[in-house]
Amino acid sequence: MEGDLAGAVTQFGAVVAEAEAAHDAFVKVNSLRGLGFALAYQGEVSAARAAADAELKAAAELGEYFLGLGYSTVALAALAAGDVATARDACEAAAPHMSRLQTPAAAQRAFSAQAALTSGDLIAARRLADDAVTMTAGWHLIRALTSRVRVAIALGEPERGERDAHDALTCAADTGAHVDLPDIFECLAGLAEDAGSHREAARLYGAAHGSRQRIGAVRFKVWDAGYEASVAAVRDALGEKDFESAWAEGAALSTEEAIAYAQRGRGERKRPASGWASLTPTERDVVRLVSEGLGNKDIATRLFVSPRTMQTYLTHVYTKLGLTSRVQLVQEAARHP
Repeated sequence: MEGDLAGAVTQFGAVVAEAEAAHDAFVKVNSLRGLGFALAYQGEVSAARAAADAELKAAAELGEYFLGLGYSTVALAALAAGDVATARDACEAAAPHMSRLQTPAAAQRAFSAQAALTSGDLIAARRLADDAVTMTAGWHLIRALTSRVRVAIALGEPERGERDAHDALTCAADTGAHVDLPDIFECLAGLAEDAGSHREAARLYGAAHGSRQRIGAVRFKVWDAGYEASVAAVRDALGEKDFESAWAEGAALSTEEAIAYAQRGRGERKRPASGWASLTPTERDVVRLVSEGLGNKDIATRLFVSPRTMQTYLTHVYTKLGLTSRVQLVQEAARHP
């Protein structure tokens, strides 16, 4: 939790060996779970999956709850590797084994929300993330809130996303769970980019990079595409020189300084709830592409999102502008060149 991933791998590995020697299945299963988590955060995805598979095998003699935990570790390793299909299958396998215990079930729902989101099922992702946030606290709450931030970003709900991101940041600062800080910083950076606060976004992306370097963590591969698109947009908006300068400023911040910087940005970016000014940059891209005559499938391809996500963006645009058809949208866009 504190971000000593190398120490965690060493210690969990030692305890796994001791548990095997003592024929202690309970300690072995729990230690393999911790080992799988630490390896996944380090980006050692093959080793993380091997630990998860060993946990699942050992859990067979301990009962359904431990099987659920094993499948949950498989899901985490798959998310780290960018294997969305395996992550979703593992989440579905875990769910029936974990329903009786609230906190582990809530943690699993956070993984399930991430798997649903990355496979384009935003409705399920929202429901699962809401459940996870409602049911848990502490370190598990940080992951649940961060999952819900990502859902809010995908659904074009920046105010909700920013609120949850700052709640996750506060929880991480209070508990010392620094292993989750890079993801939180990157979520806040994405929200800043979406709001047009490009220098802030570059600093936050730099802070996330510096935080990852300090603890030896990597970004899970399922988030790489969105990250790369957002960073490219910030770089284009600022220009290479200003981007590199702002990034370096963020990367130079200590953990405590980065937390303080991110907290200062709370509430500074406000959009109206409706009208043209309420549209996010992504929503404006949707409007532009609709005006160019592209269909939903082609727009989804251009924006690197699923057709379902594209339809969600379009629905938000219609709602914010009070429109009901593509013809009306094209006419409205013509008034805002």
